[in-house]
Amino acid sequence: MKALVGQEYAIDTFNRYKVLERHTLAFLKVTFNTTDFDISRIDFAFIADYEFYLRSVRKMGNNAVVKHMKMFRKIVNICLGNGWMNLDPYLNFKGKFKKVDKEILTRTELDLMAGKEFASDRLAQVRDTFLFCCFTGLAYSDVQKLEKSQITRGIDGEQWIFSQRTKMNVKSHIPLLPEALQIIDRYKGHPLCESRGLVLPVPSNQKMNDYLKEIAVICGIDKVLTSHVARHTFATTITLQNGVPIESVSKMLGHTNIRTTQIYANEPQLYTNF
Repeated sequence: MKALVGQEYAIDTFNRYKVLERHTLAFLKVTFNTTDFDISRIDFAFIADYEFYLRSVRKMGNNAVVKHMKMFRKIVNICLGNGWMNLDPYLNFKGKFKKVDKEILTRTELDLMAGKEFASDRLAQVRDTFLFCCFTGLAYSDVQKLEKSQITRGIDGEQWIFSQRTKMNVKSHIPLLPEALQIIDRYKGHPLCESRGLVLPVPSNQKMNDYLKEIAVICGIDKVLTSHVARHTFATTITLQNGVPIESVSKMLGHTNIRTTQIYANEPQLYTNF
């Protein structure tokens, strides 16, 4: 997987499997007092105990556990495909995602944040980056590397973003709303943007999320703001609540499955076992 980062896999996907590896090694040490384990011995009891370990020892929430168990199943499937295991230990194992209400900002809160004057440039830049994501649906990893060359005029004569999502390697075409264009104009002469050909000066993800907490307090917004909240806001407040079809929203977000968009949009959907 590491050799294919940037081609078949995003770096974030690789890092998630590194975390899975660490959890698996820790589970083996706690449960079997070993750092290795014969693949052929992995059975239903092993899977059930591993899930319980993630919930009890690692204190993971339900959906985080389900994601980890799904990733581990992909490893098990490789083992089954190579004939290293005789029986599928996941045969009678069921994991189920629970619906979680996604945090979004209302139009009033967006306007409040946009009109706020900040004493420091760093907070203003983070605010502008967050709002830009709210009006475009871009994920943090995509806005961080968004280049000026990716903005061009569409067949309708308006400005569009033509990009390729880092996570899924999927192309997305996003019309630039007036609010997003104003933010772009604000940073046309910024030294970092000029030297690297970038649209916005975006800080590290950790700093971004730290500053967003500070911004929420200053603006009196009683919600936990993260860069991901912006995508949820785009899917609901900016698009769906204004009559944009969910199929169009799904394409702009770069989703390969419309069910993913339904989760972002807080729409009901079926949650299936794996």
